[in-house]
Amino acid sequence: MGILSGAMSARRFSIEGEFPPDFRERWRAALNEYAFVDSPVEQGKEEREGWVQIHNLLDTSFDDFNRWLYNEVALFALRVDKKTLPAKLFRATVQKEVKEWCQENGVERCPKTQKDEIRDRIESQWLKRCLPRVTITEMCLHMTDRYVLIHSQSEGTLERIRKRFFATFGLKLIPWSPMEWLDSVELVEQLAAEPPSRVGRVEHE
Repeated sequence: MGILSGAMSARRFSIEGEFPPDFRERWRAALNEYAFVDSPVEQGKEEREGWVQIHNLLDTSFDDFNRWLYNEVALFALRVDKKTLPAKLFRATVQKEVKEWCQENGVERCPKTQKDEIRDRIESQWLKRCLPRVTITEMCLHMTDRYVLIHSQSEGTLERIRKRFFATFGLKLIPWSPMEWLDSVELVEQLAAEPPSRVGRVEHE
């Protein structure tokens, strides 16, 4: 858990949009509504995502403020589950069963419809047996200063979270510029004149 302990590399976003007067209560209800739902055994290759507690990825309840809201800071994480099959082993298994079907039916080539049926059957059986690959991305939301830290540098992950955040809270996350930390116009102009290599990504300890 990089946010709670140790060093971390994070991306910062400003929050765009109005907070309702009772936003804490509304946000608790929203986090519960968009929380992660346990995957059924029959889950296929589709991804499943939702909010979880930062302390434990199996904890999906946000009823207790004391577990995720600390004064003006909210901590939670996005969990994404996806089942994947070992490509080479899967392909070899399909080829083996296709060959056996041809031998049993006395033909040299297996019809495409039969081959597709074999592939779909094996895929369904294997997906029921395998566990999903689970990824967790931690977030820190500062309510007073209206910004969010996301513990990721992946553009795909960041875009996923921005969409989920908007769906949950109705608020947009706008990529933050280091210049927003500078109050002096002279400092801003001086930094703007420096080569691009001098401006780095946000590193949060």
